[in-house]
Amino acid sequence: MNNTHLNAVRRVLIVGGGTAGWMTAAMLARILGEQIELRLVESDAIGTVGVGEATIPAIQHFNAALGINEAEFLRETKGSIKLGIQFENWGGLGESYMHAFGPVGRQLGMASFHHFWLAARAKGEQSSFWDYSLNYQAAKAGKFSPQSQLPGSPLPGLQYAYHFDAGLYAAFLRRYSEQRGVTRVEGLIAHVEQQPSGDIATVVLTDGRVLAADLFIDCSGLRALLIEQTLAAGYDNWQHWLPCDSALAVPSEARYPIVPYTRSIAHGGGWQWRIPLQHRTGNGLVYSSRFLADEQAKQILLGNLDAPALAEPRKISFVTGRRKQQWRRNCVAIGLSSGFLEPLESTSIHLIQSAVVRLVQCFPATRDMAALSAEFNRQSQHEFEAIRDFIILHYHLNQRTDHPLWQYCREMTLPAGLAQRLELFQQSGQVFRQQDELFTEVAWQQVMLGQNLLPVSYHPLANSLSYEQLQGFFTDLRQVITKTVTAMPTHQNLLQQLG
Repeated sequence: MNNTHLNAVRRVLIVGGGTAGWMTAAMLARILGEQIELRLVESDAIGTVGVGEATIPAIQHFNAALGINEAEFLRETKGSIKLGIQFENWGGLGESYMHAFGPVGRQLGMASFHHFWLAARAKGEQSSFWDYSLNYQAAKAGKFSPQSQLPGSPLPGLQYAYHFDAGLYAAFLRRYSEQRGVTRVEGLIAHVEQQPSGDIATVVLTDGRVLAADLFIDCSGLRALLIEQTLAAGYDNWQHWLPCDSALAVPSEARYPIVPYTRSIAHGGGWQWRIPLQHRTGNGLVYSSRFLADEQAKQILLGNLDAPALAEPRKISFVTGRRKQQWRRNCVAIGLSSGFLEPLESTSIHLIQSAVVRLVQCFPATRDMAALSAEFNRQSQHEFEAIRDFIILHYHLNQRTDHPLWQYCREMTLPAGLAQRLELFQQSGQVFRQQDELFTEVAWQQVMLGQNLLPVSYHPLANSLSYEQLQGFFTDLRQVITKTVTAMPTHQNLLQQLG
Protein backbone atom coordinates (compact mmCIF):
# COMPACT_ATOMS: atom_id res chain seq x y z
CA MET A 1 0.00 0.00 0.00
CA ASN A 2 1.59 3.32 -1.06
CA ASN A 3 1.56 6.66 0.76
CA THR A 4 -0.76 8.21 -1.82
CA HIS A 5 -3.46 5.73 -0.90
CA LEU A 6 -2.90 6.30 2.82
CA ASN A 7 -3.09 10.06 2.26
CA ALA A 8 -6.17 9.96 0.01
CA VAL A 9 -9.00 12.38 0.72
CA ARG A 10 -11.95 10.07 1.30
CA ARG A 11 -13.92 11.56 4.20
CA VAL A 12 -15.49 15.00 3.80
CA LEU A 13 -17.38 16.76 6.59
CA ILE A 14 -19.51 19.84 5.92
CA VAL A 15 -20.03 21.91 9.07
CA GLY A 16 -23.31 23.81 8.84
CA GLY A 17 -26.39 23.41 6.68
CA GLY A 18 -28.44 26.24 5.25
CA THR A 19 -28.11 27.22 1.62
CA ALA A 20 -24.30 27.03 1.61
CA GLY A 21 -24.09 23.63 3.29
CA TRP A 22 -26.73 21.91 1.20
CA MET A 23 -25.62 23.45 -2.12
CA THR A 24 -22.14 22.12 -1.34
CA ALA A 25 -23.45 18.70 -0.32
CA ALA A 26 -25.68 18.39 -3.39
CA MET A 27 -22.93 19.19 -5.90
CA LEU A 28 -20.26 17.05 -4.22
CA ALA A 29 -22.71 14.15 -4.01
CA ARG A 30 -23.62 14.57 -7.68
CA ILE A 31 -20.04 14.82 -8.98
CA LEU A 32 -17.90 12.91 -6.45
CA GLY A 33 -20.49 10.84 -4.63
CA GLU A 34 -18.97 7.43 -5.37
CA GLN A 35 -15.43 8.48 -4.44
CA ILE A 36 -15.99 10.14 -1.06
CA GLU A 37 -17.87 9.62 2.18
CA LEU A 38 -19.88 12.80 2.65
CA ARG A 39 -21.42 13.94 5.92
CA LEU A 40 -23.04 17.22 6.99
CA VAL A 41 -23.44 18.24 10.62
CA GLU A 42 -26.00 20.87 11.55
CA SER A 43 -28.39 21.67 14.35
CA ASP A 44 -32.01 22.69 14.16
CA ALA A 45 -31.25 24.86 17.21
CA ILE A 46 -29.12 27.19 15.08
CA GLY A 47 -30.95 29.43 12.64
CA THR A 48 -29.64 30.51 9.24
CA VAL A 49 -29.44 33.98 7.71
CA GLY A 50 -31.53 32.86 4.71
CA VAL A 51 -34.46 35.12 3.84
CA GLY A 52 -36.08 35.61 0.44
CA GLU A 53 -33.19 35.28 -2.00
CA ALA A 54 -32.60 36.85 -5.39
CA THR A 55 -30.10 35.27 -7.77
CA ILE A 56 -28.36 35.88 -11.10
CA PRO A 57 -28.69 33.75 -14.27
CA ALA A 58 -25.76 31.44 -13.46
CA ILE A 59 -28.00 29.63 -10.92
CA GLN A 60 -29.64 27.92 -13.92
CA HIS A 61 -26.34 26.19 -14.69
CA PHE A 62 -26.03 24.98 -11.10
CA ASN A 63 -29.53 23.51 -11.04
CA ALA A 64 -29.01 21.99 -14.50
CA ALA A 65 -25.76 20.34 -13.36
CA LEU A 66 -27.74 18.74 -10.54
CA GLY A 67 -30.41 17.59 -13.00
CA ILE A 68 -33.13 19.62 -11.26
CA ASN A 69 -36.38 20.21 -13.14
CA GLU A 70 -37.15 23.94 -13.30
CA ALA A 71 -40.90 23.66 -12.70
CA GLU A 72 -40.37 21.38 -9.68
CA PHE A 73 -37.72 23.75 -8.32
CA LEU A 74 -40.01 26.80 -8.62
CA ARG A 75 -42.88 24.88 -7.04
CA GLU A 76 -40.82 23.59 -4.10
CA THR A 77 -39.11 26.93 -3.33
CA LYS A 78 -42.16 29.18 -3.96
CA GLY A 79 -39.97 30.82 -6.56
CA SER A 80 -40.54 33.45 -9.21
CA ILE A 81 -38.64 34.70 -12.26
CA LYS A 82 -36.10 37.53 -12.15
CA LEU A 83 -35.24 39.51 -15.29
CA GLY A 84 -33.15 42.17 -13.56
CA ILE A 85 -32.87 44.58 -10.63
CA GLN A 86 -34.60 47.95 -10.59
CA PHE A 87 -32.56 50.61 -8.77
CA GLU A 88 -34.67 53.44 -7.39
CA ASN A 89 -33.29 56.73 -5.99
CA TRP A 90 -29.68 55.60 -6.50
CA GLY A 91 -28.70 58.35 -8.91
CA GLY A 92 -30.88 61.14 -7.63
CA LEU A 93 -34.16 61.20 -5.71
CA GLY A 94 -37.05 60.14 -7.92
CA GLU A 95 -34.80 58.52 -10.54
CA SER A 96 -34.73 54.83 -11.42
CA TYR A 97 -33.07 52.46 -13.86
CA MET A 98 -32.73 48.73 -14.23
CA HIS A 99 -29.73 46.44 -14.37
CA ALA A 100 -31.49 44.10 -16.78
CA PHE A 101 -29.97 40.74 -17.65
CA GLY A 102 -29.11 39.99 -21.24
CA PRO A 103 -28.02 42.26 -24.08
CA VAL A 104 -29.06 45.83 -24.76
CA GLY A 105 -29.49 46.57 -28.48
CA ARG A 106 -28.02 44.60 -31.37
CA GLN A 107 -24.44 44.43 -32.52
CA LEU A 108 -23.49 46.99 -35.17
CA GLY A 109 -20.01 46.01 -36.28
CA MET A 110 -16.92 46.25 -34.07
CA ALA A 111 -18.14 48.89 -31.61
CA SER A 112 -20.62 48.05 -28.85
CA PHE A 113 -24.25 49.13 -29.25
CA HIS A 114 -24.03 51.77 -26.53
CA HIS A 115 -21.52 53.77 -28.60
CA PHE A 116 -24.11 54.12 -31.38
CA TRP A 117 -26.75 55.11 -28.83
CA LEU A 118 -24.36 57.72 -27.38
CA ALA A 119 -23.61 59.03 -30.89
CA ALA A 120 -27.34 59.35 -31.66
CA ARG A 121 -27.99 60.97 -28.29
CA ALA A 122 -25.38 63.62 -29.06
CA LYS A 123 -27.37 64.41 -32.22
CA GLY A 124 -30.70 64.73 -30.40
CA GLU A 125 -31.96 61.13 -29.97
CA GLN A 126 -34.51 61.02 -27.13
CA SER A 127 -34.99 57.27 -26.67
CA SER A 128 -33.81 55.58 -23.49
CA PHE A 129 -30.96 53.06 -23.47
CA TRP A 130 -33.44 50.58 -21.94
CA ASP A 131 -35.83 50.92 -24.88
CA TYR A 132 -33.44 48.42 -26.51
CA SER A 133 -33.42 45.85 -23.68
CA LEU A 134 -35.84 42.97 -24.20
CA ASN A 135 -35.41 41.96 -20.56
CA TYR A 136 -36.29 45.44 -19.32
CA GLN A 137 -39.36 45.78 -21.51
CA ALA A 138 -40.62 42.31 -20.52
CA ALA A 139 -39.96 43.02 -16.83
CA LYS A 140 -41.93 46.27 -16.85
CA ALA A 141 -44.79 44.62 -18.77
CA GLY A 142 -44.89 41.66 -16.35
CA LYS A 143 -44.20 39.23 -19.20
CA PHE A 144 -42.04 36.10 -19.38
CA SER A 145 -41.21 33.24 -21.72
CA PRO A 146 -38.61 30.55 -20.89
CA GLN A 147 -37.88 29.77 -24.54
CA SER A 148 -34.27 30.28 -25.64
CA GLN A 149 -35.46 31.38 -29.09
CA LEU A 150 -38.70 33.31 -29.20
CA PRO A 151 -41.11 32.19 -31.95
CA GLY A 152 -41.66 34.72 -34.71
CA SER A 153 -38.87 36.97 -33.41
CA PRO A 154 -35.25 37.44 -34.50
CA LEU A 155 -34.33 38.12 -30.87
CA PRO A 156 -32.75 35.53 -28.58
CA GLY A 157 -34.78 34.56 -25.53
CA LEU A 158 -34.81 36.28 -22.17
CA GLN A 159 -31.90 35.81 -19.80
CA TYR A 160 -33.29 35.16 -16.36
CA ALA A 161 -32.64 34.10 -12.81
CA TYR A 162 -34.94 33.38 -9.87
CA HIS A 163 -36.28 34.71 -6.62
CA PHE A 164 -36.84 31.91 -4.10
CA ASP A 165 -37.17 31.11 -0.43
CA ALA A 166 -33.64 30.18 0.66
CA GLY A 167 -34.90 28.00 3.52
CA LEU A 168 -37.09 26.00 1.13
CA TYR A 169 -34.20 25.72 -1.36
CA ALA A 170 -31.95 24.35 1.39
CA ALA A 171 -34.64 21.82 2.38
CA PHE A 172 -35.09 20.84 -1.29
CA LEU A 173 -31.33 20.27 -1.68
CA ARG A 174 -31.20 18.38 1.61
CA ARG A 175 -33.70 15.85 0.26
CA TYR A 176 -31.73 15.71 -3.00
CA SER A 177 -28.45 15.13 -1.13
CA GLU A 178 -29.74 12.51 1.28
CA GLN A 179 -31.19 10.55 -1.66
CA ARG A 180 -27.64 10.49 -3.07
CA GLY A 181 -25.93 9.17 0.01
CA VAL A 182 -25.11 12.25 2.09
CA THR A 183 -25.40 11.53 5.81
CA ARG A 184 -26.91 14.32 7.90
CA VAL A 185 -25.76 14.46 11.52
CA GLU A 186 -27.91 16.43 13.95
CA GLY A 187 -25.81 18.03 16.65
CA LEU A 188 -24.08 21.04 18.12
CA ILE A 189 -20.29 21.34 17.97
CA ALA A 190 -18.63 21.70 21.37
CA HIS A 191 -15.04 22.06 20.18
CA VAL A 192 -12.63 21.37 17.32
CA GLU A 193 -9.48 19.25 17.64
CA GLN A 194 -6.36 19.84 15.57
CA GLN A 195 -3.48 17.62 14.58
CA PRO A 196 0.08 18.57 15.61
CA SER A 197 0.54 19.94 12.07
CA GLY A 198 -2.30 22.41 12.62
CA ASP A 199 -4.76 20.63 10.31
CA ILE A 200 -8.23 19.96 11.69
CA ALA A 201 -8.56 16.39 12.94
CA THR A 202 -12.07 16.14 14.36
CA VAL A 203 -15.07 18.07 15.55
CA VAL A 204 -16.56 16.99 18.87
CA LEU A 205 -20.29 17.38 19.47
CA THR A 206 -21.92 18.41 22.75
CA ASP A 207 -23.11 14.81 23.30
CA GLY A 208 -19.53 13.50 22.98
CA ARG A 209 -19.70 12.13 19.43
CA VAL A 210 -16.50 12.65 17.47
CA LEU A 211 -16.57 13.32 13.70
CA ALA A 212 -13.29 12.85 11.84
CA ALA A 213 -12.58 13.80 8.21
CA ASP A 214 -9.78 14.38 5.72
CA LEU A 215 -11.32 17.59 4.37
CA PHE A 216 -13.59 19.97 6.28
CA ILE A 217 -15.92 22.49 4.66
CA ASP A 218 -16.91 25.43 6.84
CA CYS A 219 -20.50 26.46 6.09
CA SER A 220 -21.08 27.82 9.59
CA GLY A 221 -22.02 31.27 8.32
CA LEU A 222 -20.80 34.47 9.93
CA ARG A 223 -19.49 32.49 12.95
CA ALA A 224 -16.73 31.00 10.73
CA LEU A 225 -16.26 28.27 13.33
CA LEU A 226 -13.48 26.38 11.55
CA ILE A 227 -11.81 28.82 9.16
CA GLU A 228 -11.48 31.70 11.65
CA GLN A 229 -12.23 30.55 15.19
CA THR A 230 -10.01 27.48 14.78
CA LEU A 231 -7.56 28.25 11.95
CA ALA A 232 -7.37 32.08 12.19
CA ALA A 233 -7.34 32.62 8.43
CA GLY A 234 -7.56 36.41 8.83
CA TYR A 235 -9.97 38.92 7.30
CA ASP A 236 -9.71 41.77 4.79
CA ASN A 237 -12.06 44.47 6.09
CA TRP A 238 -13.61 46.59 3.30
CA GLN A 239 -15.85 48.82 5.42
CA HIS A 240 -13.97 51.96 4.35
CA TRP A 241 -15.41 51.36 0.85
CA LEU A 242 -18.71 49.73 1.81
CA PRO A 243 -19.69 51.23 5.18
CA CYS A 244 -22.98 49.36 5.65
CA ASP A 245 -22.68 46.89 8.53
CA SER A 246 -26.28 46.01 9.43
CA ALA A 247 -29.44 44.68 7.86
CA LEU A 248 -33.02 44.27 9.02
CA ALA A 249 -35.07 41.58 7.28
CA VAL A 250 -38.85 41.16 7.37
CA PRO A 251 -41.35 39.20 5.26
CA SER A 252 -44.60 40.80 4.11
CA GLU A 253 -47.72 39.52 2.41
CA ALA A 254 -47.41 38.79 -1.30
CA ARG A 255 -48.65 41.36 -3.80
CA TYR A 256 -50.20 40.22 -7.08
CA PRO A 257 -49.39 40.13 -9.88
CA ILE A 258 -45.86 39.11 -8.87
CA VAL A 259 -43.34 41.23 -10.77
CA PRO A 260 -40.41 39.48 -12.50
CA TYR A 261 -37.67 41.69 -11.07
CA THR A 262 -36.01 42.63 -7.79
CA ARG A 263 -36.27 46.18 -6.45
CA SER A 264 -33.44 48.03 -4.70
CA ILE A 265 -34.70 51.30 -3.21
CA ALA A 266 -32.16 53.76 -1.79
CA HIS A 267 -33.17 55.57 1.41
CA GLY A 268 -31.60 58.12 3.73
CA GLY A 269 -29.06 55.85 5.39
CA GLY A 270 -29.05 52.71 3.28
CA TRP A 271 -31.13 50.77 0.79
CA GLN A 272 -34.12 48.44 0.82
CA TRP A 273 -34.51 45.18 -1.05
CA ARG A 274 -37.86 43.86 -2.23
CA ILE A 275 -37.93 40.26 -3.50
CA PRO A 276 -41.30 38.91 -4.70
CA LEU A 277 -42.03 35.23 -3.99
CA GLN A 278 -45.20 33.25 -4.63
CA HIS A 279 -46.27 33.17 -0.97
CA ARG A 280 -44.71 36.36 0.43
CA THR A 281 -42.38 39.24 -0.33
CA GLY A 282 -38.89 39.33 1.13
CA ASN A 283 -37.90 42.79 2.39
CA GLY A 284 -34.87 44.19 4.10
CA LEU A 285 -32.94 47.36 4.80
CA VAL A 286 -29.14 47.40 4.50
CA TYR A 287 -27.64 50.32 6.42
CA SER A 288 -24.62 51.69 8.23
CA SER A 289 -24.88 51.92 12.03
CA ARG A 290 -22.43 54.82 11.73
CA PHE A 291 -25.06 56.85 9.90
CA LEU A 292 -28.38 55.36 11.03
CA ALA A 293 -29.67 54.08 14.39
CA ASP A 294 -31.41 50.69 14.52
CA GLU A 295 -34.77 52.20 15.52
CA GLN A 296 -34.64 54.68 12.63
CA ALA A 297 -33.78 51.83 10.27
CA LYS A 298 -36.75 49.82 11.55
CA GLN A 299 -39.10 52.76 10.97
CA ILE A 300 -37.79 53.29 7.42
CA LEU A 301 -38.20 49.59 6.57
CA LEU A 302 -41.67 49.13 8.06
CA GLY A 303 -42.81 52.45 6.62
CA ASN A 304 -41.87 51.39 3.10
CA LEU A 305 -43.50 47.95 2.81
CA ASP A 306 -46.15 47.51 0.13
CA ALA A 307 -48.17 45.03 2.21
CA PRO A 308 -48.55 44.12 5.92
CA ALA A 309 -45.50 42.62 7.65
CA LEU A 310 -45.73 38.94 8.62
CA ALA A 311 -43.19 39.08 11.47
CA GLU A 312 -40.97 41.42 13.46
CA PRO A 313 -37.82 42.62 11.65
CA ARG A 314 -34.75 40.48 12.34
CA LYS A 315 -31.32 42.12 12.59
CA ILE A 316 -28.16 40.81 10.93
CA SER A 317 -24.78 42.41 11.71
CA PHE A 318 -21.82 41.95 9.38
CA VAL A 319 -18.40 43.23 8.39
CA THR A 320 -17.99 43.59 4.63
CA GLY A 321 -14.85 41.86 3.39
CA ARG A 322 -13.33 38.47 2.70
CA ARG A 323 -11.38 35.80 4.49
CA LYS A 324 -7.69 36.25 3.60
CA GLN A 325 -7.45 32.50 3.05
CA GLN A 326 -10.77 30.95 2.12
CA TRP A 327 -9.03 27.56 1.96
CA ARG A 328 -6.57 27.13 4.82
CA ARG A 329 -4.91 23.81 5.61
CA ASN A 330 -7.59 21.10 5.20
CA CYS A 331 -10.54 23.46 5.55
CA VAL A 332 -12.49 25.31 2.84
CA ALA A 333 -14.87 28.14 3.75
CA ILE A 334 -18.01 28.41 1.61
CA GLY A 335 -20.83 30.90 2.07
CA LEU A 336 -20.78 33.65 4.69
CA SER A 337 -17.86 32.01 6.51
CA SER A 338 -15.71 32.97 3.49
CA GLY A 339 -16.67 36.65 3.49
CA PHE A 340 -19.59 39.04 3.19
CA LEU A 341 -20.69 41.25 0.33
CA GLU A 342 -24.04 42.97 0.71
CA PRO A 343 -26.75 41.57 -1.61
CA LEU A 344 -27.07 44.71 -3.76
CA GLU A 345 -26.39 42.73 -6.96
CA SER A 346 -27.78 39.40 -5.69
CA THR A 347 -24.36 37.72 -5.53
CA SER A 348 -24.65 35.82 -2.21
CA ILE A 349 -25.89 32.54 -3.70
CA HIS A 350 -23.62 32.96 -6.71
CA LEU A 351 -20.55 33.16 -4.44
CA ILE A 352 -21.62 29.85 -2.87
CA GLN A 353 -22.14 28.34 -6.32
CA SER A 354 -18.80 29.48 -7.71
CA ALA A 355 -16.93 28.32 -4.58
CA VAL A 356 -18.53 24.87 -4.85
CA VAL A 357 -17.65 24.61 -8.55
CA ARG A 358 -14.11 25.83 -7.79
CA LEU A 359 -13.78 23.22 -5.04
CA VAL A 360 -14.87 20.46 -7.43
CA GLN A 361 -12.27 21.66 -9.95
CA CYS A 362 -9.55 21.85 -7.28
CA PHE A 363 -10.65 18.81 -5.28
CA PRO A 364 -7.56 17.21 -3.72
CA ALA A 365 -6.65 13.60 -4.34
CA THR A 366 -4.42 13.55 -1.24
CA ARG A 367 -3.84 15.44 1.99
CA ASP A 368 -1.04 17.34 0.23
CA MET A 369 -3.25 20.22 -0.88
CA ALA A 370 -1.16 23.38 -0.41
CA ALA A 371 -0.78 24.16 -4.14
CA LEU A 372 -4.47 23.55 -4.83
CA SER A 373 -5.54 25.73 -1.92
CA ALA A 374 -3.26 28.54 -3.14
CA GLU A 375 -4.89 28.48 -6.59
CA PHE A 376 -8.38 28.30 -5.06
CA ASN A 377 -7.56 31.33 -2.90
CA ARG A 378 -6.15 33.28 -5.86
CA GLN A 379 -9.31 32.76 -7.90
CA SER A 380 -11.57 33.52 -4.92
CA GLN A 381 -9.77 36.78 -4.16
CA HIS A 382 -10.08 37.92 -7.78
CA GLU A 383 -13.81 37.11 -7.79
CA PHE A 384 -14.59 38.83 -4.49
CA GLU A 385 -12.65 41.97 -5.41
CA ALA A 386 -14.36 42.25 -8.82
CA ILE A 387 -17.84 41.98 -7.25
CA ARG A 388 -16.80 44.41 -4.49
CA ASP A 389 -15.84 47.03 -7.09
CA PHE A 390 -19.15 46.62 -8.95
CA ILE A 391 -21.08 47.17 -5.70
CA ILE A 392 -18.94 50.21 -4.76
CA LEU A 393 -19.77 51.65 -8.20
CA HIS A 394 -23.45 52.05 -7.27
CA TYR A 395 -22.67 53.89 -4.04
CA HIS A 396 -19.99 56.14 -5.51
CA LEU A 397 -22.07 57.35 -8.46
CA ASN A 398 -24.97 58.62 -6.33
CA GLN A 399 -25.97 62.28 -6.64
CA ARG A 400 -27.91 62.46 -3.38
CA THR A 401 -27.42 65.34 -0.96
CA ASP A 402 -29.96 64.29 1.68
CA HIS A 403 -27.79 62.11 3.93
CA PRO A 404 -24.13 61.91 5.06
CA LEU A 405 -23.83 58.25 3.96
CA TRP A 406 -24.26 59.26 0.34
CA GLN A 407 -21.85 62.17 0.63
CA TYR A 408 -19.23 59.88 2.18
CA CYS A 409 -19.57 57.33 -0.63
CA ARG A 410 -19.38 60.01 -3.31
CA GLU A 411 -16.18 61.51 -1.88
CA MET A 412 -14.31 58.36 -0.76
CA THR A 413 -11.08 57.15 -2.39
CA LEU A 414 -11.81 54.21 -4.71
CA PRO A 415 -9.91 50.97 -5.30
CA ALA A 416 -7.35 51.67 -8.04
CA GLY A 417 -8.91 49.31 -10.58
CA LEU A 418 -12.36 50.84 -10.19
CA ALA A 419 -11.02 54.39 -10.44
CA GLN A 420 -9.25 53.45 -13.69
CA ARG A 421 -12.46 51.95 -15.11
CA LEU A 422 -14.48 55.03 -14.32
CA GLU A 423 -11.87 57.31 -15.89
CA LEU A 424 -11.79 55.13 -19.02
CA PHE A 425 -15.57 55.21 -19.40
CA GLN A 426 -15.83 58.92 -18.70
CA GLN A 427 -13.21 59.74 -21.34
CA SER A 428 -14.10 57.25 -24.05
CA GLY A 429 -17.32 55.38 -23.25
CA GLN A 430 -15.27 52.18 -23.21
CA VAL A 431 -15.86 49.28 -20.83
CA PHE A 432 -13.72 46.15 -20.93
CA ARG A 433 -14.57 42.97 -19.08
CA GLN A 434 -11.70 41.47 -17.12
CA GLN A 435 -10.88 37.79 -17.54
CA ASP A 436 -13.39 35.53 -15.77
CA GLU A 437 -15.23 38.55 -14.37
CA LEU A 438 -18.83 37.96 -13.33
CA PHE A 439 -20.43 41.18 -14.56
CA THR A 440 -20.56 41.93 -18.27
CA GLU A 441 -19.75 45.15 -20.12
CA VAL A 442 -23.52 45.69 -20.52
CA ALA A 443 -24.00 45.44 -16.74
CA TRP A 444 -21.37 48.14 -16.17
CA GLN A 445 -22.89 50.30 -18.91
CA GLN A 446 -26.35 50.12 -17.34
CA VAL A 447 -25.18 51.17 -13.88
CA MET A 448 -22.96 53.99 -15.13
CA LEU A 449 -25.50 55.36 -17.60
CA GLY A 450 -28.38 54.72 -15.18
CA GLN A 451 -26.63 56.81 -12.52
CA ASN A 452 -25.92 59.62 -14.97
CA LEU A 453 -22.24 59.04 -15.73
CA LEU A 454 -22.22 60.10 -19.38
CA PRO A 455 -18.91 59.86 -21.25
CA VAL A 456 -17.51 62.89 -23.05
CA SER A 457 -16.87 60.85 -26.20
CA TYR A 458 -17.66 57.51 -27.83
CA HIS A 459 -16.00 55.15 -30.31
CA PRO A 460 -15.35 56.83 -33.69
CA LEU A 461 -16.91 53.83 -35.45
CA ALA A 462 -20.29 55.04 -34.20
CA ASN A 463 -19.99 57.90 -36.70
CA SER A 464 -19.94 55.41 -39.58
CA LEU A 465 -23.75 55.59 -39.73
CA SER A 466 -25.68 58.80 -40.30
CA TYR A 467 -28.20 59.99 -37.71
CA GLU A 468 -31.00 59.06 -40.14
CA GLN A 469 -29.60 55.53 -40.50
CA LEU A 470 -29.34 55.18 -36.73
CA GLN A 471 -32.88 56.46 -36.25
CA GLY A 472 -34.17 53.88 -38.71
CA PHE A 473 -32.25 51.08 -37.00
CA PHE A 474 -33.43 52.17 -33.55
CA THR A 475 -37.06 52.47 -34.65
CA ASP A 476 -37.02 48.98 -36.20
CA LEU A 477 -35.42 47.49 -33.08
CA ARG A 478 -37.93 49.11 -30.74
CA GLN A 479 -40.79 47.78 -32.86
CA VAL A 480 -39.37 44.24 -32.85
CA ILE A 481 -38.94 44.34 -29.06
CA THR A 482 -42.47 45.70 -28.53
CA LYS A 483 -43.97 43.04 -30.81
CA THR A 484 -41.97 40.29 -29.07
CA VAL A 485 -42.99 41.39 -25.57
CA THR A 486 -46.65 41.77 -26.58
CA ALA A 487 -46.70 38.15 -27.77
CA MET A 488 -45.27 36.79 -24.51
CA PRO A 489 -47.45 35.25 -21.80
CA THR A 490 -47.51 36.95 -18.41
CA HIS A 491 -45.16 36.00 -15.59
CA GLN A 492 -48.19 35.47 -13.33
CA ASN A 493 -49.59 33.00 -15.85
CA LEU A 494 -46.41 30.90 -15.66
CA LEU A 495 -46.55 30.80 -11.86
CA GLN A 496 -50.23 29.77 -11.89
CA GLN A 497 -49.44 26.91 -14.29
CA LEU A 498 -46.97 25.48 -11.76
CA GLY A 499 -49.95 24.39 -9.66
